[in-house]
Amino acid sequence: MKKILVVGSLNMDFSIETPRIPVPGETIMGTGVKLVPGGKGANQVYTIGKLGGDVAMIGAVGDDSFGDMLIDNLENVGVNVEGIERISGGTTGQAFIPVDESGENSIIVIGGTNGQVDEAILKKYEYLMDEADIVVMQQEIPLTTVMAAKQMAMEKGKTIIVDPAPAAAMPDEFWDGIDYIKPNETELGILIGKELSTQEEYKEAAQEMLRKGVKKLLVTLGSKGCLIVSSEGEEFIPANKVKAVDTTAAGDTFTGAFAVALSQGKSEKEAITFAQKASAIAVTRKGAQASVPTLEEVLASM
Repeated sequence: MKKILVVGSLNMDFSIETPRIPVPGETIMGTGVKLVPGGKGANQVYTIGKLGGDVAMIGAVGDDSFGDMLIDNLENVGVNVEGIERISGGTTGQAFIPVDESGENSIIVIGGTNGQVDEAILKKYEYLMDEADIVVMQQEIPLTTVMAAKQMAMEKGKTIIVDPAPAAAMPDEFWDGIDYIKPNETELGILIGKELSTQEEYKEAAQEMLRKGVKKLLVTLGSKGCLIVSSEGEEFIPANKVKAVDTTAAGDTFTGAFAVALSQGKSEKEAITFAQKASAIAVTRKGAQASVPTLEEVLASM
């Protein structure tokens, strides 16, 4: 099995149950709130650990109770947490997530110590990247750090997976040489600066990203499935529909599960199918890391 490194964010999520997402200027009564370990990077590394991957993380938390809870939760699924820096006096990242009765959500993120994950921390824990075969990144830490991590991984010949969320404009040269990016339909539109609505438009946008140097795109289309696009062609892989309870971390579960399957030598199509199954289970449960299935559950669903 190949080793995986995740470079990214850790947040404590405040999951707020509400009949519907309020519109601007509106006050509504929620029905409950839960503290759930989250953050895109932590969600992905937790998924990888829970599904049996050999994984480490580079990130940062504060020296507060939230930081303790996040690290403990990752250690419980076998994640190597040596590279998670404790920032003295820092405040661990937080996210506030209203989730409506249909399972849809909106998210407000307070970066906290995620904003202090810099090149010095990357260099301090560079040995973890040296040991890894696959490097996974997102965009919830400073973009300069994401770019530095990508460059470091590329120079070391690693397989690079980027989940471009929250989607943000990046220099064209950043995309050159990335093995996989996994945008959803909204994020893909943001990356190319266009609103997309049809599968044909998704394909055209993916071709534009290929021209920027990305090797392959996995465009997740929710319950409709996943579109994989490369210079060799395009293939649409449908997904089984389930009743969603909470879509928080569905994309992170997909990314983590995809990385695990690749690390185990699965083909891309097999890895996507595995990731779809894991994500489909996650959306039937509430919370971020709390919704991630076990390996046995995913295999049973297949």
